[in-house]
Amino acid sequence: MGVVIRRGPSRQVCTMLWDRRTDAFILGQWFRGRIYERRCDLSPDGRHFIYFAMNGNWHSLSNCSWSAISRVPFLKALAFFPKGDCWNGGGLFLDNDRYWLNGGGCHPKGRDSTRLQRNEAYRPAGGRGGACLGVYYPRLLRDGWMLNEHLSAGITDQCDIFEKPLENGWLLRKYAHVQVGSPPGKGCYWDEHELIKTQSNLCIKQPNWEWADLDGERLVWAESGRLWTGSLTDSGLAEPRLLHDFNQMTFERRTAHY
Repeated sequence: MGVVIRRGPSRQVCTMLWDRRTDAFILGQWFRGRIYERRCDLSPDGRHFIYFAMNGNWHSLSNCSWSAISRVPFLKALAFFPKGDCWNGGGLFLDNDRYWLNGGGCHPKGRDSTRLQRNEAYRPAGGRGGACLGVYYPRLLRDGWMLNEHLSAGITDQCDIFEKPLENGWLLRKYAHVQVGSPPGKGCYWDEHELIKTQSNLCIKQPNWEWADLDGERLVWAESGRLWTGSLTDSGLAEPRLLHDFNQMTFERRTAHY
């Protein structure tokens, strides 16, 4: 199972279940606000989703932002930890039954109706800072990415290069940018990708891929509001296939089934 976080317009976002066996997509819930996708995680059994969200409502129980655990693909909180700012938040699953809360001591006491156990002693390896990269980088390393190089042009423009081997001698390279004054349509954290043929050093740039990864033996990526898959031959990417187009989706009120 997977969870797709579909954002747009910028203050509207929804979650969808992605059954990767059949490539069926099932809508969960819409939310008026922001979900920080780099601070989210899915439990290994695909049942629970941990996320960090912000709606800017300072007079609510969340005090404008919160971390939560929900039942996939919905957003209704089974565990709820109000935050009050956008530092830290979100977390990682250690297994199906245990999770780590990013900056756990910064969350006021919340409520938790799950049977999951919170591990307060865990410290993930590879994180950078307490915001998005404190969750995103450990998640990449856990999921088979290798950190290759760190590039820096000062505090306001940095890039970490991650790589993952693919089939037929190919390599997927991810440039994880941290940038003030990023290109139009990009946030301060954004990724770009390349396909590298390791034997010949052939490089195929994919400037429009916002996200890409290996799903079993196939390559999957997000581009222009659509999710794609394709196979790699000796000469490059062949026969891209559209899995789902999310562009025509609009906000609708939905209630979680629990």
